[in-house]
Parts: sequence; structure tokens; C-alpha cells
Amino acid sequence: MTRHLSTIVLAACALVASLPAAAQWKGKGEAGIVFSRGNSDTDTANIKLDTSREIDRWKHGFGIAALRASSDGDKTAERYGAGWQSDYKLNERAFWFGGLRYEQDEFSGFDYQASASTGFGYKFVDTDRTKFSGQAGVGYRRSELTPTGEIDKEAIFRGDLKFEHALTENTKIIDAFIVEAGSDNTFLSNILALQVKMSDKFALSLGLDVRHNTDPPAGLKKTDTLTTVNLVYAF
Repeated sequence: MTRHLSTIVLAACALVASLPAAAQWKGKGEAGIVFSRGNSDTDTANIKLDTSREIDRWKHGFGIAALRASSDGDKTAERYGAGWQSDYKLNERAFWFGGLRYEQDEFSGFDYQASASTGFGYKFVDTDRTKFSGQAGVGYRRSELTPTGEIDKEAIFRGDLKFEHALTENTKIIDAFIVEAGSDNTFLSNILALQVKMSDKFALSLGLDVRHNTDPPAGLKKTDTLTTVNLVYAF
């Protein structure tokens, strides 16, 4: 496990450890690790942490994620990301948001992509069983291309869709879609997961993460997919 991934794991553990002191924080942590030894040596590790807190008309959310994979000592994936969003409730369904997103992906062709955005959001469905919301706004993105070190700066459109539905008392499906569209590149991400509760705190999650850049540097693929099986801890 690289120094970057170790640092993120330690930071995530420290954050989780501090949360009980602030009873209003809630969220979940996910982790999946696979080690294969024999005819080939393969290591894969991914972690996620998402937390949120509501204070009066405000809701603040923070998340981090890390992925590393190697085969026979050669890295095949390495990605680190973090995001923050604050929502101001206008009424029971509508809200105004402001958000930050940062991602470093060694194999995407972009050394990093960092963006800030703001806009309007709405909860189309908000029941105990089903939740569906969307948001749209504008922002600014700064990206560095890995091969050349060239910096791209551009205005973007930001859009999100979030869906969650309880199939049974212990099983639910979750989908989160993001688009950041600019003149130089459009980034799209969709994360689909099926979660099965094992207890009040623990669940298993089977997920599919699809990411797409419309204009990556020459020679690199536009789409990356990741399939995960993670242990989820809710707090």
C-alpha cells in the first residue's frame, strides 16, 4: 500500500474516531481489500468515507475515496479523491448548494482535476423507502494534463442525480450520477451499488463505478470501470 493510500486510511480512521463526540454527524465508511498470491501477485484496495451534518437550515457533507491496484508489482490503478458540499434549505424540497471536488488519478491522463460549483437542487421524491434528488449549477475547473503538465482552466456546467430505493427491509439500491461539462473536457461519473444489511451497523455492498472523460490526452481510453465488493460500516 502506497504512502498516499496509507495517509488517507489514517486520516479516515482519525475522522471516524472523532465523530462520536459530535452526535449530529452521520455517514458510512466502506473498505474492500483483495490479495492474491500464486502464479500471479495481485493487490487491490479501495476505501470510501462519506459524512454529513445538519445544522438548522444547513447541511454539510464531506467525502474521501482512495483506490490502488497492482499486478506482479506493477501499478494498474491509483486514484485519490475528496469532495465537500454545503446545502442551504430554501424549503422542504428545494435547496441551494456550493461544492468542491478534487481528484488525482494517475491513469486517467489528468494529474488532477479540481472544481468549485454552485447552483440549485430539488428533492423530487423524499420518503422513507425512496429518495430521488437532482441539482444543477455552474462552476470553474482547473485540470493538469499528465503527459505535458499543461493546465486547463474553464467554466463548467455541474449536474447531479441521486437515487436510493429500499427493495426490502434489508436490501437497497443506490445510484449517484455526476456530470461536469466544459469546453475542453466533459467528465461523467456514475456509481451504482446494491447494499445488503447484515446488522444495524454493517452491510455488504456490490458496486459498479463508471467514469468517462470525453477528451483525455492522446493514447488514453475515455472510459474506466471499477467493480467492488465492500464491507460498509454505518455510524
